[in-house]
Amino acid sequence: MEELLAEFPVVVENPVIWGDMDAYQHVNNTVYFRYFETARIAYFDKLNFKEVKDETGVGPILASTECRFRIPLTHPDTVSIGVRVTDVKEDRFTMIYRVVSHQHQKVAAEGEGLIIAYDYNGLKKTSLPETITQAIKALSK
Repeated sequence: MEELLAEFPVVVENPVIWGDMDAYQHVNNTVYFRYFETARIAYFDKLNFKEVKDETGVGPILASTECRFRIPLTHPDTVSIGVRVTDVKEDRFTMIYRVVSHQHQKVAAEGEGLIIAYDYNGLKKTSLPETITQAIKALSK
């Protein structure tokens, strides 16, 4: 399973919750976006994005997200969610997600999210702080 997440600098584990299954007896599609969110926040924590936002008013905002489902998940299981950043530009970057089932030892889903630098004081998009750009580069090595 390590090889499935080798290219992801941040990996978090989540149990598959019984209540996250739907009438079709598999994890509901909306839950995968929560998995992505959990991994995204763990990545932001590594960047110290909250501290940067507290100091500058500039933080991340999710502009768009998508998911490609590969295999259904069911309870009981545990998933590992990997996240990495690609395509860093002046005011945005793309996050790539991978959800891996421990039970099946396979990729259950993959997705992307577009993150925009947002000035929460001025209520508009802005440039990424240099400290964040450098932290992304350091984490990507």
